[in-house]
Amino acid sequence: MNLNLLLDNLTNPALLFFLLGILATRLKSDLEIPSTTSKFISIYLLFSIGFKGGQELAHSHFTLDILWSVFFGLSIATIIPLYCFFILKRKFSVENAGAIAAAYGSVSAVTFVTATTFLEIQKYTFGGHMVAIMALMEAPAIIVGVILMRMYSKKDSSTTSLKSVIKHSFTNGSVLLILGSLVIGFLASEQQAMGIKPFTTDIFKGFLAIFLLDMGIVSGKKLNDFFKSGWFATAFAILIPLVNGSLVAYFSQFVTEEVGNRFIFAILAASASYIAVPAAMKIVAPKANPGLFLPMALAVTFPFNITLGFPIFFAIINF
Repeated sequence: MNLNLLLDNLTNPALLFFLLGILATRLKSDLEIPSTTSKFISIYLLFSIGFKGGQELAHSHFTLDILWSVFFGLSIATIIPLYCFFILKRKFSVENAGAIAAAYGSVSAVTFVTATTFLEIQKYTFGGHMVAIMALMEAPAIIVGVILMRMYSKKDSSTTSLKSVIKHSFTNGSVLLILGSLVIGFLASEQQAMGIKPFTTDIFKGFLAIFLLDMGIVSGKKLNDFFKSGWFATAFAILIPLVNGSLVAYFSQFVTEEVGNRFIFAILAASASYIAVPAAMKIVAPKANPGLFLPMALAVTFPFNITLGFPIFFAIINF
């Protein structure tokens, strides 16, 4: 792996703000981002990346490459929770195994947004259709996780229908916003898009840095509870994303030749959802412990991806 690439990533201001957030909690500082501000910034980031993706999609030609990319993305989101569930079931209850498997099969929009900044620094672009693929990859993993929980639960007390699970997956706020922004960006003319460019592009990195500061504070607060769960959860939260991201970084060459698209695929495979999946599990699997799968995704996998994962996957793609 290129050490300069790793160093560049570790000195990225957005990442350093994330580490500052963790440090603040360890020092017991009163540094805090108001919840309303944090929510606004997350809405802004999803809106911005969706709108810009729609603009890119409007300027790209619909090809067989895009169709294969959609199929590849949906396959990743289906296969990962399947094998993860059976690994997790050895140590955790069926409900927890299903929830964690769904989280790691699904994707993190924040990791995706951070990855686009990494690509920009490396002077690579990615196809607008990757935004749509990211949004579509949220639902399959949740559905697979719920099906596995119902198949292996000794007594299924859930009264929630699979139809409502699917509906909730696609009407989840983050998914709906990024898909809606994608469509609006696709429909808007180039001249219309230029009118809001200062908002969608120029201030993007600043908002991302503040958001990651907040993510660092949240992660730092969850670390103590997570460490009580033992070594297995920690090992899983690091090794599974590393394996998933590395394999997809390699096999994506058979789907697309674009370095940016391949990197996004690897990051999506390596990321874990801590927004859509927890919201869905609250409805369909109330017995699943959010104190387990939330810190795994947010306090371990997310930092791993944005520090070491990005340069590792990028190096595999360029090898």
